[in-house]
Amino acid sequence: MQFAAEHIGSDYAKFASDYRVLVQANEQCAIDFGFDQLSCISDPYRETQGFGSKITYRTDATPLSTHPLADCKDLDALTQPNPLESERMKDRVDAVTEYKQRFDGQYSILGWVEGPAAEAADLRDVANFMIDTVMDEQYACDLMDLCLENAIAFALAQVQAGADTIGVGDAVASLVSPDTYESIILPREMLLVKAIQDAGAYVKLHICGNIAHLLDGIATLNVDILDVDHMMDISLVRQKVGPKVVLGGNIDPSEGVSRGNPESIRKTMREAYKQAGNPFMVNAGCEIPSGTPIENLKAMCEPIEYRPYRRYV
Repeated sequence: MQFAAEHIGSDYAKFASDYRVLVQANEQCAIDFGFDQLSCISDPYRETQGFGSKITYRTDATPLSTHPLADCKDLDALTQPNPLESERMKDRVDAVTEYKQRFDGQYSILGWVEGPAAEAADLRDVANFMIDTVMDEQYACDLMDLCLENAIAFALAQVQAGADTIGVGDAVASLVSPDTYESIILPREMLLVKAIQDAGAYVKLHICGNIAHLLDGIATLNVDILDVDHMMDISLVRQKVGPKVVLGGNIDPSEGVSRGNPESIRKTMREAYKQAGNPFMVNAGCEIPSGTPIENLKAMCEPIEYRPYRRYV
């Protein structure tokens, strides 16, 4: 994201607010580094703006967003989002459309939505939402249902525009207990995953951080791709989710990619592939940091020699 913007001499504010800059940046990175996929993600506040938040763009960091329900639990106070009319949601759909028109068949196109828990936390603020899950579970569920309805509409708009894969970012889920996740978050993620897959697209789930306590639940989601952050044992993830899910990961974006060197990166990626087995996608645990040396990212994008690594059944 920020790396891509700066790679073309732009900045984060333009990247996050103008789909044309986002498309140009990702196109150039695909050319220069050999990426296989063009991404539409810039920050988690596309839907939040559709619900009525105020966005502040920053040239060297992700945008800031207000939280419309931080001091008010009235769901009727929210604006009704529309993927084809709400400014920032439409901008993402426009990015997908541009990719489809220019690069159809050349690259995979990755759309993106916030998961039900992540979007609820964006609207309520994280601390408030965490308290809601304990002290007012029905309200947390009602809010997530509203977020789920919007996420499905937003995802389907991107699929219709040409996205073959939809990323679902539900990072805040890593902060809750397995019981909370499986009782109120997982069922809503299941509905979102099914809606996207029924529309003909793949689903990539991204939950940052340590998800070891969530893996039993995640294994039931039937996602196509699962991002694995660097603090996870990727062989454990494979054992839990089985042989059909594509695992993406899981080199440390900061210490491994940005502060590593080409040879250490090659070694780490080979080991990740060995531990994950097929199917596997080379990826960092999360975003490539701004300022990452060009030669480091190129090393990460080099093909890994295929060997018949074990598969778990």
